[in-house]
Amino acid sequence: MDMEKNADMEKSERQDRPAIVMITCDELNRKTLGCYGGKAITTPHIDSLAEAGTNYENCYTVSPWCLPSRCSILTGRYPHNSGAYSNFRKCALDTGISNLFQSLRESGYRTSVFGKCHFAPVPYSETRADRTLPYEEFKAYYESLGIDHLELEDDKQVSVWFYDDYSKELDQAGYLKAYRDAVWNPDYRKVFPFPGPADWHPDAWTGRKAVEYIHSYEEEKPLFAWISFSGPHYTFDAPEEYLSQVDMAGLPPLIKREGELDGEDRIHHDSYFGGPNSNIDGCGHADGHACKNYTDEYWDRLRRSYCGNVKLIDDQVGEIINAVKAKYGDNALILFSADHGEMLGDHGLWGKHNCAYDEVWHIPLLVKYPGKKTGTADRRLVNSVDFLPTCLEAAGAVIPACDGRSLSDPDWERDYTFAEGEGYLAVTDGRYKYVHVQKGREHGRELLDLREDPDEFENRIAQPEYQEALAALREKMIEHVIPAILA
Repeated sequence: MDMEKNADMEKSERQDRPAIVMITCDELNRKTLGCYGGKAITTPHIDSLAEAGTNYENCYTVSPWCLPSRCSILTGRYPHNSGAYSNFRKCALDTGISNLFQSLRESGYRTSVFGKCHFAPVPYSETRADRTLPYEEFKAYYESLGIDHLELEDDKQVSVWFYDDYSKELDQAGYLKAYRDAVWNPDYRKVFPFPGPADWHPDAWTGRKAVEYIHSYEEEKPLFAWISFSGPHYTFDAPEEYLSQVDMAGLPPLIKREGELDGEDRIHHDSYFGGPNSNIDGCGHADGHACKNYTDEYWDRLRRSYCGNVKLIDDQVGEIINAVKAKYGDNALILFSADHGEMLGDHGLWGKHNCAYDEVWHIPLLVKYPGKKTGTADRRLVNSVDFLPTCLEAAGAVIPACDGRSLSDPDWERDYTFAEGEGYLAVTDGRYKYVHVQKGREHGRELLDLREDPDEFENRIAQPEYQEALAALREKMIEHVIPAILA
């Protein structure tokens, strides 16, 4: 009898634990959202998480690249501690490193992912314009990390290059070839309307799969769902019906100053003017590989499509929130964020490569805690390694060794945060930023003062009055990496 009673109690405890739903966007510039001041579109569903939850106003990504950022979310470790530090080198996340999926599984949760994973480098050199290639090996690897249920759409472009779950269904529906042709068309320069019905857009598919799963979920195990939209990452491909919902008058003026990138000491000098180190994502599609050659009309089309994609995602977030409420009431932890941001034309650039600009580094983070109904703002310096301990604490799970802390712990505050990637390291205390790039021909050092220069126009690294601040940030960088390298 006691054994039956204990089993019933354990079952009740499992069922009482909250559902955990993590929603992320890829390459989301937070300033497009209403809750962060965006005016070009309305985002009522995402904003509702701020109205009833906690808005972490000073959240930063730990990498301006997809793979290292996503692996840090998954492990709670900085890229130099997880070994997954590049989109391009063979540094897939080690299955032996404790991660969010494994820890939740061990605690009795059922894990699921809808949309993008990108925990292993994509073989870009194998892609072909005339066909879509097999992808089963990647899906099997992702599942081996601890995912019980996976509906894979591993990035818009990846889904036309490789047969993931989305592209297989898109092919059956008759729209894959048109999408592949548009993605590969150099004349579009990555900006075009989605060539199919809006409900077949990658982000609509991802949202639909997640909502269907939540509604049909009948497992005794509590649910963890990572809903991972691959938009609004380029390609900039909002469906036509969403383009009309963008108020172009609400778009802010591009942040740009004549001559700001003239100096060769600026990291993105060549990407703007063209040169041997033209390397930000957008320069490859510009005349002369120089982002300065994009026209005003191009920037308007790009930003309109990007905002239309965010609007589509907001609609999907609304459906997800409704499904969670219908299934779990208020017993759910909902976290909304991004892997990193997007320049979106500011400083004459689009993309994120080697960027420490706030457009890329400073990301949205909204957390709706179980039972919480009143919105609050939290101004502490936090970052994406904190997502894992936050989720595991809510689950009552053991938190493995990691670099993060639970966001619900009010008694700690980070003084500095770091961003990392292949040949790239940056540090900020919220006022000063130091950015160090050293990779092949790519070489740059920048010091920014956000109080005196919030738009980040001037590199202060050679100015005498900034040498003390520069030395302090460089010391923090050394302290950050030495334990992993020379301990």
